Amino acid sequence: MAVWALGINHTTAPLDLRGRFAFALDQIAPTLQGLRGSFTTGGGRHPEVEAAIISTCNRTEIYCAGERPALDHTLGWLARTGGVPDALLQSHSYTLQGDTVARHAFRVASGLDSMVLGEAQILGQMKDAVRAAEDAGALGSTLNQLFQRSFSVAKEVRSSTEIGTQSISMAAAAVRLAGQLFEDLSEIKVLFVGAGEMIELAATHFAARNPRGIAIANRTLERGQALAGRFGGEVMRLADLPDRMHEFDAVVSCTASTLPIIGLGAVERALKRRKHRPMFMVDLAVPRDIEPEVKALEDVYLYTVDDLASVVQTAQASRQAAVAQAETIIDAGVLSFMHWMDQRDPVHGAVPLIRQLHAQADAWRSAEIARARKLLARGDDVDTVLEALSRGLTQKMLHGAMAELHAGDAAQREQTAQTVSRLFLRGDGRKER
Repeated sequence: MAVWALGINHTTAPLDLRGRFAFALDQIAPTLQGLRGSFTTGGGRHPEVEAAIISTCNRTEIYCAGERPALDHTLGWLARTGGVPDALLQSHSYTLQGDTVARHAFRVASGLDSMVLGEAQILGQMKDAVRAAEDAGALGSTLNQLFQRSFSVAKEVRSSTEIGTQSISMAAAAVRLAGQLFEDLSEIKVLFVGAGEMIELAATHFAARNPRGIAIANRTLERGQALAGRFGGEVMRLADLPDRMHEFDAVVSCTASTLPIIGLGAVERALKRRKHRPMFMVDLAVPRDIEPEVKALEDVYLYTVDDLASVVQTAQASRQAAVAQAETIIDAGVLSFMHWMDQRDPVHGAVPLIRQLHAQADAWRSAEIARARKLLARGDDVDTVLEALSRGLTQKMLHGAMAELHAGDAAQREQTAQTVSRLFLRGDGRKER
């Protein structure tokens, strides 16, 4: 099997392009079905291609395993899915094969490839993506092995290094920026739009500064109420946003909407009712929740996930030593995975030979058992039948070795004798049970 990967992330593609390739969890299964169905052989047959998609606010990555790499096909399919030319996607993407796929997956899971060095959220997102691929029937033994090893490597990195200490999350960065605009965060009212994991993190960080008010606006009130209840806040419907936005000094949005839900006109009306008191806005969604034109308004301070990059980088210098330590752990993980892949090589690997040996041994056993059953049915003595069964198995297992010992010249027979001794006369000290 060959493994390959294609991706775009916060370092290779602008926010709006990443937004074209953002897939919600409930979109993963049909998207994977479309991807796998797009692979065809010369006879029109769909080969067995394993696939998984990881999609977060900072990256979209496709991992595949099949008989041979198909990077050009994968890139073309993704470009069509996002409605962009192949050349445009290619200029903003990265492609990986073989051990570089494993290294990249291990680095992503460990938080080494994130905007926030060492952040732990990506590991949970990867596990969700793998679970979605598994539920869709798109995950086979090769990718399953790759991701399970990714999770193990990430666990070792986090437990053995300081990579995750003092990391500034996106939510914490938003609070820091808000603190630069407002002298006292306990005097502001904060509106959170959405009720997912990122909003929960943001609300937790803002709640720690005891703001004057917290509100959650969500499409479904039940989920919004559960989150608002944790922070002593109120809940409101998304439809109420235009009429109530002016009440809030800070707005943090992160939903799964494919189109902006906060438009320029709504923000302009809110500013007018606020008598142009400043508004702090953070759009953590990909695709965007807030129309980009809002940033041009004089009294609005709008930040996207890409704008937060400089803030979250500030604590990274002190963790470079931990990065080197983490890379060593990842190197060992990559070697282990590639060894596993080599063992499965149908030409040179040990696994196919082991399977053939098991099949041959099963065939011998079945033949001898069938012969023994006939003898027993004929009324032969049980001990005599068992003796014949064991002798027959022994002769079948030793026949090849005995034939080789009598074949070839003296040097070849000597080499065969050493091999046979190593295989059949091992003095490993184990006692009979």
